[in-house]
Amino acid sequence: MFWRIFLLIWLAMALTVVVSNIATRELMDRERLAIERQEGLREIALEAIAIREGTGEDQGRGAAWRFLKEQGRNLDLHLILIDSSDQEGEARSDALPSSIRERMGGGWHRARPAVIDIDNGYRLVAWPRLGSEGWLDPRLFQWLEMVLGFVIITLACWWVARRISKPLRHVESTARAITSGDLSLRVSPGIVGRRDEIGALAKAFNGMTEQLCDLLERQKHLLRDISHDLRTPLTRQRIAIELASENAEAEPELMASILRQNERLEAMTAQILTLYRVTEKGSDFAREPVRLVTVLNRVLQDAADYAEHRQVDCELKAGPECQQVTVLGDEGLLQRGLDNVLQNALDHTAPGQVVSITLSASAGTLRCEISDTGPGVPPEVLPKLFEPFYRADEARSGQGWGLGLAIAKDIMKAHDGHISATNGKNSGLIVSLSWPIFTGPA
Repeated sequence: MFWRIFLLIWLAMALTVVVSNIATRELMDRERLAIERQEGLREIALEAIAIREGTGEDQGRGAAWRFLKEQGRNLDLHLILIDSSDQEGEARSDALPSSIRERMGGGWHRARPAVIDIDNGYRLVAWPRLGSEGWLDPRLFQWLEMVLGFVIITLACWWVARRISKPLRHVESTARAITSGDLSLRVSPGIVGRRDEIGALAKAFNGMTEQLCDLLERQKHLLRDISHDLRTPLTRQRIAIELASENAEAEPELMASILRQNERLEAMTAQILTLYRVTEKGSDFAREPVRLVTVLNRVLQDAADYAEHRQVDCELKAGPECQQVTVLGDEGLLQRGLDNVLQNALDHTAPGQVVSITLSASAGTLRCEISDTGPGVPPEVLPKLFEPFYRADEARSGQGWGLGLAIAKDIMKAHDGHISATNGKNSGLIVSLSWPIFTGPA
């Protein structure tokens, strides 16, 4: 990228110099033509001819030369009067002195002489005064100008290319160091603070790195939590099996304990597999119109035993406009997502309290709110509730593994829906789910 930027800028600036020289040459030619158009020079030339051809004491060649020198000093010009008849047998263009012909041949020169033809074979040659000149070949000035221009262009392009490529190399080296395992490195604040695309890139890179490091940290906690949650039921099951093997007639309570631990392992494995399948499958599954009221009734029926065990009542409020409303999706996945949210609400509702489920439809959106009367969560924890294996504080630590709401979020995302959580006005947590309506009431 360094050399691409360098060459592009270098070519652009070189082209600018060439075009500038062409424009300058054109302007000099116009200036020469302007000099030629000056009638005053013709009058001066006629007066100089009269002095040259005169026979008085203050006339002749020397007097004409002094007159032109004085007039040229006033006009800031070099003036030379040439009599073509003095050089017989020569072409008209060769009648000029060699120094004048050399200047006229170097068309690039900004002091290129202007030649004004006068009557009787005389010509007046005029060019602007440029101070001390003529001690160097004009072609040398041309090469010096070109070399100096290209040196300045090269230095400017090198500086611009270095300014662009250096921070990019720093970002690359930082990325390589992070890849090697040094997760503490970030792009330097000096580059992040730049107000251009490179600064935006560095800021986005640091943000991405923070997210990845946070993800890796959660992965470590995930492995720790899974190993802990698996080890506990396995240890209990092993003890129960050892006790059962010592007693030929196993007690029903012992066998029930073994069954509960197996069910716990099976439920955890099912949750992990569901999360994996929903994440991998995304929105690539068969869809059909689903009446959400029917799905909610089925979810409440399945949770009736657990709610009775928890001594919690469930209350469903659905407006008449929701009876015939359908959403497009997979009925089994929708039931699983709603069941997870309801299960979370039941786990955090005290006995004797109520879990409220409200279903409403408006503006092309079907909305479901499931609220409990638990202790709620701190505001800073709300965005993390839907992350896999994340658990809030001990006040809301249930018997699960932090997968239920994460699975519900992935299911909602696959159905073009949205899920969020807010704390209630008094207490508890309100989980809001919304879907785009597929069909409304007939």
